[in-house]
Amino acid sequence: MTEEKAVPDVVKVEAPAALAADAPVATTSEKKKKKKSEVEVAVRLTKVTKRFGAKTAVDEVSLRVRAGSVYGLIGPNGAGKTTTFSMMAGFLKPTSGNVEVLGYSPTQVDELRSRLGVLPQDALLPASDKVGEFLSHMALLQDIPKDRVETTAREVLAEVEGRDWWNVRCGSLSHGMAKRVQLAQALLGDPEVVLLDEPTAGLDPRVAYEVRQLIKSRRGRCTLIVSSHNLQELEEICDGAAILDRGRVVASGSISELTAASEEIRIRLAQGPVPIPVVRDLPMVKRVEWDDERRELVVYFDRGSVDAETVIGHVLWALLQNQARISAVSKGRGLEQRVMDLT
Repeated sequence: MTEEKAVPDVVKVEAPAALAADAPVATTSEKKKKKKSEVEVAVRLTKVTKRFGAKTAVDEVSLRVRAGSVYGLIGPNGAGKTTTFSMMAGFLKPTSGNVEVLGYSPTQVDELRSRLGVLPQDALLPASDKVGEFLSHMALLQDIPKDRVETTAREVLAEVEGRDWWNVRCGSLSHGMAKRVQLAQALLGDPEVVLLDEPTAGLDPRVAYEVRQLIKSRRGRCTLIVSSHNLQELEEICDGAAILDRGRVVASGSISELTAASEEIRIRLAQGPVPIPVVRDLPMVKRVEWDDERRELVVYFDRGSVDAETVIGHVLWALLQNQARISAVSKGRGLEQRVMDLT
């Protein structure tokens, strides 16, 4: 099932003519200053539904994203990720239910100005603008004071490793360079919540790695919500996630909970003895399964009573004492396998 587009295929980001150099621009000194939010839940969705005619793209989705965390939106095409992302960004209004970002509706633009940053997947930069001009215009839209605009824009450009692109026209940027400029735009003004839709899509491995490191470096400084098809990437960078399928949340929680990393370990064995009874008799082990085809031993234990590392230590010692040949050890079943099981 292909998800109906919630936003146009191309979103062109341009500054309005009103932001000419001599145009009056309201700054934070001319408006009521907004302090950093102290809310525990940065983004909250409560029974949110979105319909396009007879089609229900999102069906009573409820989510709570803890402030300061990195949170993933996961699911196959048609799962409702793009529509959910678009409602959180304020691009779409829900048919029913409530969306809150820092306690406001995403459509309350003035209240969320400089506090919410968004990187849509299909955004295009204005080709004729220089990178510095574009970021400066966007900084003004975020109410950054005029005397801080260039410094702020240069700082965020340096953060995405683009300090040498200030005078380069956006139309001359490679795909990877353009993606990093778009990311810089989403991070302007140090927003409290940042929404990133497929931030590493189409990037070469090195640039994708650098983007992931940048996202991880922002953990705790802001709340980041990342929509992506790259499950290994999300497992690496996210604290928690929601798995969507056909518009509904089929599972949500911490990455450890979703992958069962806190309640099972998997041990791949080479050819040789498989001393299952020895492992089964360990006091912290609840259940043991053996997959002969994969030559994988799955050991289950009670979450909360003991941690995975302790179980791994005892199980490996028991196996080695009984001449088992160990080729791999992992916690849980992996996010990719979990998604395959649920969707």
